[in-house]
Amino acid sequence: MSLPYEHAVVAGLGASGRAARAALEARGVKVSPVDDAAGSPGVEHLADAVRPGDVDLAGVDLVVASPGWAPGSDFLTRLTAAGLPIWSEVELAWQLRARPDAPWLVLTGTNGKTTTVEMLAAMLAAGGVSAVAAGNVGHPLVDAVQDAAVDVFACELSSFQLHYTHSMAPLAAAVLNVAPDHLDWHGGPEAYAADKARIYERTVRACVYNVADSLTEDMVREADVAEGAIAVGFTLGAPRLGEVGLVDGLLVDRAYHERRYREALPFASIDDLAHLAGADGRLAPHIVANALAAAALALAYGTPPDAIGRALRGFTLGAHRLAVVPTSDGVTWVDDSKATNAHAAGAALGSFGPGRVIWIAGGLAKGARFEDLVRIYRDRLKAAILIGVDHHEWSEALARHAAGVPVYEPSPGQTGNVMTSAVRQAAALAQPGDVVLLAPAAASMDQFTNYAERGDAFAAAVRSLGEAS
Repeated sequence: MSLPYEHAVVAGLGASGRAARAALEARGVKVSPVDDAAGSPGVEHLADAVRPGDVDLAGVDLVVASPGWAPGSDFLTRLTAAGLPIWSEVELAWQLRARPDAPWLVLTGTNGKTTTVEMLAAMLAAGGVSAVAAGNVGHPLVDAVQDAAVDVFACELSSFQLHYTHSMAPLAAAVLNVAPDHLDWHGGPEAYAADKARIYERTVRACVYNVADSLTEDMVREADVAEGAIAVGFTLGAPRLGEVGLVDGLLVDRAYHERRYREALPFASIDDLAHLAGADGRLAPHIVANALAAAALALAYGTPPDAIGRALRGFTLGAHRLAVVPTSDGVTWVDDSKATNAHAAGAALGSFGPGRVIWIAGGLAKGARFEDLVRIYRDRLKAAILIGVDHHEWSEALARHAAGVPVYEPSPGQTGNVMTSAVRQAAALAQPGDVVLLAPAAASMDQFTNYAERGDAFAAAVRSLGEAS
């Protein structure tokens, strides 16, 4: 598909920016690459990039902005004032689809996005169609949609990506939950929620919402959707008409099937998820909620109910999501480095019993506060170990709401590595039966490349304890 543009600025040359650039150039569009790191030696993809202040806008008629660029940044403010259309990589992907007949099933939320989209892709594949998980999950959509062999796309979208997405019309869309996050990028919780809500616009078949999060239902009510689109709730309780939920250990549908007015149709069971239980053998409620949300989207596409159960039985969680690091010291060491906000960290803390968790937390707070997190889960804490540049945000919340919990702030200089310091401090405190939980409630880029590197550093430090002993 061609584009009615001749000269585009691609702002930000991360994975999605590089994919956007390649897609544009393949269609004959001249690209001016812009990146804050332009001029860095030895980085091939930045070789011809310029910094924002040096870009020449003469002749530019399109901007594709990567998620790292906030709308209020000086550069994007300048482009907006110039009247230039600004697209996300997701918008570009929608415009360049090789198969406009291949539907998109899209989801967003503060937490659980990646697990849910991976569950969804597994359900679609179990139903016998060619499906791919793409978007914020790590596979740029603009690359994925060039494959004409794919029948349906399972798309994880962030609030950053949705902000500059203007014409996407998904078959079904879901918002899993909304809690304060990325407030520094959006400028406030209202703007953050508004960008999440954009995912429902123009939805064709089903708008999936979280019954336990009334804000998501409000978003559906206010969305401008296609005629005939329905609202579908997911709940951990017994579902009402128009919902999917739980009845006697079964995951059931009362939204799509013909007899929904009279009965619930099972499509999976809690036993299908038993292998995803945590270190203490308990199945976290958010895992069940993720499965229900994924199923609601898959059923909207027409996935056979029995395929959903098969997919869940074979599903495994990705790295750095409540992953237990094996040891022989009687302590449970858990890597949940993907808990990059308070909502996710709360789900992790709530997975364990009272008084046994040594919590490693801290990093980039992204404008968030942690008062409610500490107040709600203080009974889980045996101690807290704080890392990261914004660790005072956590220490203040702990002092205010968990004054009896010991707090440690190891200096990286003690061992030459902040995670090694934190893990050694935890080892000195932990006794058999305790849980040492890395659930930072923060972004990682102050001290690590990303959350994966942070989790890997934690696991390596834990393994080194055994080697040393």
